[in-house]
Amino acid sequence: MKVLSDLKQKLIELLREDARYTPELLATMLGVTQEEVKTAIQELEQEHIIVKYATVVNSSKLDDEKVTALIEVQITPERGRGFDSIAERVYLYPQVKSVYLMSGAYDLLVEVEGRNLKDVASFVSEKLSTLESVLSTKTHFILKKYKQDGVIFEDHEEDHRLMISP
Repeated sequence: MKVLSDLKQKLIELLREDARYTPELLATMLGVTQEEVKTAIQELEQEHIIVKYATVVNSSKLDDEKVTALIEVQITPERGRGFDSIAERVYLYPQVKSVYLMSGAYDLLVEVEGRNLKDVASFVSEKLSTLESVLSTKTHFILKKYKQDGVIFEDHEEDHRLMISP
């Protein structure tokens, strides 16, 4: 694990908060020059510490019928490679959005996205479950997202009721 400078740690924290911050704004927030910010970000990207700038989208506001599932996978680790080999085979599928090695009752947590329920079910039954090291799977479909990456999706309506006092 690499020890990062204070500037780089603060930059990562700010960019996690909002990746749209400009180098100019970041420099002002951190009390450094724009050039220092640009150099630090470039180094973080070259070192593969920053690997992507992503947008969080509230899919419920779109006419988007995609289905997301979280799949618990129990596997037999491979000799010499442990869980890494099977995790690699799983994350190479285009439907797979994330793969995590977990502690507890299952080994991998796999996030999958498909066009519909049948799409995800087909992936699990035809691709994931058939892998040699997979012992079992348990699929959980996401019905509604309330919060993702620190962003709350709910629109809070104000309570317009009159207060009752004695």
